[in-house]
Amino acid sequence: MDLQFVPPLVLDATKVGEYPASAKAGGGYVWDAVLEYRVWCHPELGAPDVCEGNDYFYAFETYAEAIEYAEQHKGCEEPLALILQCEYIDEPEPEQYAHIKQERVAEWPVEFLSRPRRTENTIPDFLSPNAPSNRLAILRGQV
Repeated sequence: MDLQFVPPLVLDATKVGEYPASAKAGGGYVWDAVLEYRVWCHPELGAPDVCEGNDYFYAFETYAEAIEYAEQHKGCEEPLALILQCEYIDEPEPEQYAHIKQERVAEWPVEFLSRPRRTENTIPDFLSPNAPSNRLAILRGQV
C-alpha cells in the first residue's frame, strides 16, 4: 500500500504486543490514538502454521515495520492499526448517528488514519443541525 501520509506513532511503545487479539472491526468514524500496527497471518494462505491452523498476528510499533514484514512473508494481510476511541460515533441505522462516550478499541485500515484525530469539537460538530450536508468533510478535516 502506498500511503499519501505518514501514519502516526503509537501511544505507548512499551505496550505494543500486549493488547488482546479481539477488537471491534472498523467503525466509530473518529480515532484518538494508535495502540499498535498489526499484521494478520493466515496459514491457509502460506503463513507458517504456529497456532494449530488458526490465524495470528504480529504487533509492530511503526507502520513501516509492519508493512515491511507483510511484504516479506507469505500469507500476510496488509497492516491494520489497532486504535483507541475514547468517544465515537455509532450509526445503528443509515444516517442515524449517536455520540457514544465510552472507550473502545478497534482495528482500522491504516489509510483511515489520514483523517485528523478527534478533537473536543469533532463529534458535536458532526452531529450539529448546522453541519454541512456532507458531514464526512468534518471528519476529514475539510471544514
